[in-house]
Amino acid sequence: MSKTAKLVLDGKEFDLPVIVGTENEVGVDITTLRDRSGAITLDSGYANTGACVSNICYIDGEAGILRYRGYPVEQLAEHAKFTEVAYLLIYGELPTLKQLLKFREDLTYHSMIHEDMKKFFDGFPNGAHPMAVLSSMVASLSTYYPESDEKAKDRNIIRLLAKAKTIAAYANKKTLGQPFMYPRNELSYCGNILQMMFAVPCEAYHVDPVLEDAMNVLLILHADHEQNCSTSTVRMVGSSQANLYASISAGICALWGPLHGGANQAVIEMLEEIHRDGGNVDKYVAMAKDKTSGFRLMGFGHRVYKNFDPRAKILRKTCDSVLERLGVHDPLLDIAKKLEEIALRDSYFVERKLYPNVDFYSGIIYKAMGIPTEMFTVMFALGRLPGWIAHWKELRDDPKSRINRPRQIYNGAGIRDFVPMEARG
Repeated sequence: MSKTAKLVLDGKEFDLPVIVGTENEVGVDITTLRDRSGAITLDSGYANTGACVSNICYIDGEAGILRYRGYPVEQLAEHAKFTEVAYLLIYGELPTLKQLLKFREDLTYHSMIHEDMKKFFDGFPNGAHPMAVLSSMVASLSTYYPESDEKAKDRNIIRLLAKAKTIAAYANKKTLGQPFMYPRNELSYCGNILQMMFAVPCEAYHVDPVLEDAMNVLLILHADHEQNCSTSTVRMVGSSQANLYASISAGICALWGPLHGGANQAVIEMLEEIHRDGGNVDKYVAMAKDKTSGFRLMGFGHRVYKNFDPRAKILRKTCDSVLERLGVHDPLLDIAKKLEEIALRDSYFVERKLYPNVDFYSGIIYKAMGIPTEMFTVMFALGRLPGWIAHWKELRDDPKSRINRPRQIYNGAGIRDFVPMEARG
């Protein structure tokens, strides 16, 4: 017999089904609770609410585990290309060689954006935040490529994956006031990101393989992370049967927040603050330990991972490779390395498991590569794109899916009669 949970309310008992996942995750199914009892559950921030059953991503924060479709993220980051991981997340299985070659060919074919869209960039003011540009441009793709049928839906998945990197690079060039660079067919997905961001006309640009590998790892490690704020937003919007572009644009806006995708930008801003104050790392470590100081070390610890963030272990090696390859001498990076050394040996941080997380290392790598701070969240969005698409597709392909409609507990004024203006004085 299947397990059930018992809820007692006003003397009445309600048996609720218990759902057990592949990795023995346990959830109490309250789907019928309101109809049977008139009551709802209250879970502010949805921290204890399972909004869906998904086959895409598994996380065990206590054990430091992250898997995409069953594959440990460590193996994917070491052996796979980002395009393989994107295919895996979206379609459920690793591609065969034939499937991968076709997938890459399609991504190359659709990487250009319509020439008319370049005029949109002219309408944004100088200094426009690239996340605003990215979300606007992604939403505008629906005007060029409407979702007319299932075949169009599948093509739009390819179009979005292909064109998003071009839009992101154009957003960066717009901010810098430099000419746009077209994608090159002979380059990889990650190589094209670097080329379109850093190349300039009339100068030969060579994609550094170390930086290309670093970009590949960064995108893979950000490709999905279960039901986070932005992914849940994509599913929420998609539940209304909004098209792919509208749903992803909403996810980009959710990611923009400093508590979500802006965390790696916050790391660099913290390092800049320490540098402006003379670079005294010990002073700021002491402030971080003092709860009354109001200062918080950004990029340490993680809400989900109660141990070491598995992505951070991988990026630490990548960070060392990039810094060694570039040979950069940046005071911010020196401060970051000092903070890392302290956090890994200081008992205060070790006992509280406040280890450097993925945002700490990704911020350092992007900084070393010369990517502007405001572009950090855009790079996060490029990595998370396959995960968003996979969740949108999973939702749309599920015949049992229904529009999301959370409930609330109303705590406002009771019924009262309207008072005309003349009586209100």
